[in-house]
Amino acid sequence: MYTTVLQPEPERWDAFVSQHPRSHFLQISAWGDFKSDFGWMPQRVALADGDGKLVAGAQILYRALPFRLGKLAYIPFGPVIDWGNSSLVRALFKLLDRTARQSGAVFMKLEPGYDVNVDTLKGMRCRPSPQTVQPPRTLILDIRNEEAALQAMNQGTRRNIRKSEKFEIEVRQGNREDVSSFTQLLQTTSQRQGFGVHVPAYYEGIYDRFIAQAAPIKANLLMASYPTEDGTRRDLSGVVVFVLGQQAWYLYGASSDEERQRMASFGVQWAAIQWARQQGAKRYDMYGVPDRDPMTLEALFEQEHEGLWGVYRFKRGWGGQVVRTVGAWDRVYQPPLYWAYRAYLMFRGDEE
Repeated sequence: MYTTVLQPEPERWDAFVSQHPRSHFLQISAWGDFKSDFGWMPQRVALADGDGKLVAGAQILYRALPFRLGKLAYIPFGPVIDWGNSSLVRALFKLLDRTARQSGAVFMKLEPGYDVNVDTLKGMRCRPSPQTVQPPRTLILDIRNEEAALQAMNQGTRRNIRKSEKFEIEVRQGNREDVSSFTQLLQTTSQRQGFGVHVPAYYEGIYDRFIAQAAPIKANLLMASYPTEDGTRRDLSGVVVFVLGQQAWYLYGASSDEERQRMASFGVQWAAIQWARQQGAKRYDMYGVPDRDPMTLEALFEQEHEGLWGVYRFKRGWGGQVVRTVGAWDRVYQPPLYWAYRAYLMFRGDEE
């Protein structure tokens, strides 16, 4: 028998998530609070055992659907649960359904992450969704040993790291004032690579909530620059990295169109990997490559240029393993409104 815990205290919830084998920074309470500044409403629900210990739960993010259709309930990289425990899964989904319905959700979108049996999801009446929020495919580096991590890279990446040192690239931990420089670099990268970025206030919030506070998530803004002849420095690249437990995520990266021969993006990325290792991370998630199988990725990366293909050419050089989540799954509560929303997405071209 499990006890329902509605809106557990942040410290209690974060301790549970941080220690769970399926921990992810998107399930930490501070991430939900951060997203509340940008149109989402967070809600955390959990189940506890007879001793009062949390054993399963989810941070749900709610957002209004267009045309007053209702609300979307979204669980990124969750629920946090042992998917092999069928009775626990059933109990938690019963709680999630009740909570989402009471909040007016038309449907719940889950992105459970890796190593989840899709038959379990189908058995819980979840349907695969073509609309994902988090990138379903990524590259994960093994960074337990620095020398082994270097050897896993391709020769060009190792050479470019050395070039960044040769061309006097200096990497520093960014401060609050550096966020402005980083967002300017992001705009340049967005225009070059053809993907969207958030408004500057979003990255300012990332700094204030995670980099400046660092509990329980550790985060860092690293900036790469070179000294100019007039004694100032010019920023050429930057990265934002998160660490929770033994996992690190390279969440955002940006680089200038100028002085690209200095290979600043390689210098700052290597510094980020080293920083993540110092925080105890053993795995480094490059967070997003095109959603194609490894053979197709290797066959097409020199030909394709849109979306994530440009960043894949950079990321593949760092070695690592291409892995895929089980994608997005929808649990529908109000079918007419759900299909109206799906029709709207198709009209916009957001679904294939």
